[in-house]
Amino acid sequence: MSASENKRSIIVGIFIVIGVIIFIAGVLTLGGKQKRFVSSITLKAIFNNVNGITAGNNVFFSGVKIGTVSKVAFYGNAQVEVTLHVEEKAQQYIHKNSLAKLSSEGFIGNKMIEIIAGPAGTPVVEDGDRLDVAAALGPDDIMKTLQDNNKNILAITNDFKVVSTEMVKGKGALGALLTDSVMADRLRQMSVNLENASATTARVTSAISQYTSKLNNKGTLATELLTDTTVFSNLKTAVKSLQATAASASEMTGNLNATSQKLTSDKNAVGVLLNDEATGAKLKTTVSNLESSTKKLDENMEALQHNFLLRGFFRKKAKAEEKAKEKAQEEQQQPQ
Repeated sequence: MSASENKRSIIVGIFIVIGVIIFIAGVLTLGGKQKRFVSSITLKAIFNNVNGITAGNNVFFSGVKIGTVSKVAFYGNAQVEVTLHVEEKAQQYIHKNSLAKLSSEGFIGNKMIEIIAGPAGTPVVEDGDRLDVAAALGPDDIMKTLQDNNKNILAITNDFKVVSTEMVKGKGALGALLTDSVMADRLRQMSVNLENASATTARVTSAISQYTSKLNNKGTLATELLTDTTVFSNLKTAVKSLQATAASASEMTGNLNATSQKLTSDKNAVGVLLNDEATGAKLKTTVSNLESSTKKLDENMEALQHNFLLRGFFRKKAKAEEKAKEKAQEEQQQPQ
């Protein structure tokens, strides 16, 4: 065998080895995707309509691929039995009351079987168990729902068309706003009034802020009243004193009222003197008589002083009074 033939044989052998390696890698890759080389259990589910599920479609649990569909066969009269190969390590999460549901990988993706987890209180599935089937919306149901939604959208569009037409014609409050110039002017005037009111409110707020800031200045009466407890206590004392004075004045006013009422009454001496004219005349006469009697008494006393029988007595009395007066003057003149 020549060197060229040996070289060709080596190249062909290398290509064959590479092809075998690629074939084995492809088989392993496809087997890995199909879960052919992992420990698995078999589960079954019976559907009324599988909607295109075929052997090789994926099985998902909580969004994670856990197996594949191994067989699709008719069951009974018109049902379809689907056999699932599920990884053994996922068995502990699937309970006997879990549900099998037809779904798709994305909106227009491949068909798949989704296992919906059941309550954790029930036992886990075993090899060969049959899962109950969850109701799923088929394409016809989806189209029917879309048709109903389209009808609703059309009805809403027609209603909006009617409303917009009425608005353009000036009907209703919104239509009046769009077409009535008088109402538009009123709305603009209202906006101006609101702006003026807002400006006034801002000025009042600023004034109040300035006033409150002045209250914080030390030395002012407002600050003393708000912060100084001594001033506040003195003010409370002054208020109490004013209240007591007001009570005393009120009591005095009451007494004066009672006295004035007594003065107008004829049941007491002062009232009789002030109100009874006859008694007043008698009192005047009595006073006049007393004055006359007093005058006559003075004349009699003068006459007695000049009587020779009592003249010595009155002279001694006068001398004694004069001596007492002189003694008092001397005592006052002496230095203290």
